[in-house]
Amino acid sequence: MQARRDNQDIVRMRSELQRLAMAGALLALAAGAALAADADAFVNGTVKDCVACNLAGRELQDRNFQRAKLDRADLTGSNLAGASLFRSSLLRANLSGAKLAGANMNLIDAKWANLSGADLSEALMFEADLSSADLSGATLKSARLGRARLNQAMLEGANFALVDLRGARLAGAKLKGSDFRGAMLNNLNLRELDLRNVDFTLADMVEVDLRGADLRNATLAGVDLFGANLNGADLRGASFEGANLENAILSDAKTDGTNFDAAIMPNGKRAE
Repeated sequence: MQARRDNQDIVRMRSELQRLAMAGALLALAAGAALAADADAFVNGTVKDCVACNLAGRELQDRNFQRAKLDRADLTGSNLAGASLFRSSLLRANLSGAKLAGANMNLIDAKWANLSGADLSEALMFEADLSSADLSGATLKSARLGRARLNQAMLEGANFALVDLRGARLAGAKLKGSDFRGAMLNNLNLRELDLRNVDFTLADMVEVDLRGADLRNATLAGVDLFGANLNGADLRGASFEGANLENAILSDAKTDGTNFDAAIMPNGKRAE
């Protein structure tokens, strides 16, 4: 009798588990359908919120999505070139490989967002919050990032050529191997950052704080470093050929193998 009751209990348990699994599957289908409906409504412009919805690969160029809520949305490979995302929320959104060239992203909140490999060339990103975001391998050529927050952001291998970063915050950002040729970086705090192999050719870096920074094998040819503070920086193997270092501080900097050919040194005299 006991064995029969045990078998009956097992059958009932299995039946209950199957019922719960079926209910979970139905709920998942309903949630998926709801998200799909939200995505379509968002694209049609009837709603502003599209949290966690799937917009991957969508053609959304030149559209107006100001103040949209796109937290955790999947925008992988989507085309948002020329679109307006002004003041939009993109917390933890996935925009890897997305096209955002010329987009208005001023004042967006994109903390922890994935923008790896995205095209952000000429994008407007004034005061954008990209803290802890992943922009590795992204193209930001000629973008405007004045006063943007990039603290703890992953920026390795990104193209920042001709970017305006004045007033930006980069504490803890990972910049190794990135391209800052011709960028505007005046007065930035780059203290103790890993800047190995970064290309700063012809950048404006007046009075930049590079104390304790690792600039090994970095390229700073023709850079304007007037009044910059490089106290304790590691400059081994770096090139300052033709750079302006007038009034710069080089005390305790490691300069073994550093190239200062034709550079204007802190005393105002050109190196031979």
